[in-house]
Amino acid sequence: MNKRSLLALASLVLAGIAMPAQAQTNWPTKPIRLVVPYPPGGPVDQIARAIQQRLSETLGQSIIVDNRAGASGIIGMDAAIKAEPDGYTFGFGVPGGITVLPHLQKMPYNVSEINYVSLVARVPQVITVGPQVPVKDLKELIALAKKEPGKLNYGSAGNATTPHLGAALFAQEAGIDMVHIAYKGAAPAVAGLLGGEVQVLAADLPAVRAFTARGVKILAVSSAQRSELLPGVPSTAELGLPGVVAESNYGIIAPKGMPAPIFEKMRQALVTTLATPDVKTRLANLGAVAISTTPEEYRKLMQSESSRWGSLVKKAGIHLD
Repeated sequence: MNKRSLLALASLVLAGIAMPAQAQTNWPTKPIRLVVPYPPGGPVDQIARAIQQRLSETLGQSIIVDNRAGASGIIGMDAAIKAEPDGYTFGFGVPGGITVLPHLQKMPYNVSEINYVSLVARVPQVITVGPQVPVKDLKELIALAKKEPGKLNYGSAGNATTPHLGAALFAQEAGIDMVHIAYKGAAPAVAGLLGGEVQVLAADLPAVRAFTARGVKILAVSSAQRSELLPGVPSTAELGLPGVVAESNYGIIAPKGMPAPIFEKMRQALVTTLATPDVKTRLANLGAVAISTTPEEYRKLMQSESSRWGSLVKKAGIHLD
C-alpha cells in the first residue's frame, strides 16, 4: 500500500472516530423518545408528562412520550431497556417491574443490567377506607378488622402491584386478616371502594386524593414520617407500625451501553428540570414529590426495595395466578 493510500485510510479511520464523538457532544439533534409503560391519562403517565415539557426546554429538543402499556409495566420496560443506546430512547422506570415481578415470574430482561439515570418522583402510599366504613382512624380500623377477621375486603390496583404488597404488609404488621380483591388498575379499585365492594384500599396518593370529597377517608401515610403533601395525616410509624413503609419510586432508565457523555447530559438535565418550581408544583398537584438522585443512589434503592418486597412475597405467599 502506497503512502497516499495509507493517508487516505488514516483519514477515514479518524473520521470514523471523530463523528461519533461529535454526535455525542452535539446531542440531542432530534426528538427523544420516553417510553412510559402504562396507558395515557393514568397516574404514571401524568407524572411522566409533568416533567416532559420542562425537560424538553432544558435539553433544547422535543421529548415524545411513547405509551407501551401491558403486563404490569413489563412490556414498556423491556422496550426501553433493549432499545438502541444512541441517546434517543429512554424509559420511565416503574417499581413493579424492578422490585416485585422478578420474584414472581420469569422476566424478559435482566434486572441487574438496568441502566439507572435518576429518580424523578416519589409517591407516598396511603391507607384508606370507603364512605360506608364506620371508623375515623387507623386504630379503629385495626380494631374492626380484629373483631371481624376475614370479613373486610381490601382492594388493590392489581395482583402483586406495590399497593397490593403495601396492604399485605399493613395486614401482616397489624396482625389482621382481610380478603384481597385485585382490580385491573387504580381507577376500578377506587370505584370498588366507593361502591362498597371493598372496605379498605392501599393506594398511591394520586389515585385517591380527588375522592376525599366523596367520602374516601385517608387514615395514614405508609411511611416513617408524615408526607409534606398531607401534613395533617399521621404516618404509620407514629401510629405504632414502623414496619409499614410503602411508596412508589419512579425514575428514568436508559438502554445498556449508552455513551457516558449523553447519559450524564440527560442526568444533569433531569437535575435541573426537577429543581424548577413549576415542575415541583405540577408533581405536588398529582400527589408526588420531585426528587433527583445519582445513578448509584437509584440503583441501591431499587435493590433494597427488591429485597424487602421479595421477602414479603415469600412470607405472605403472594403469587400471580
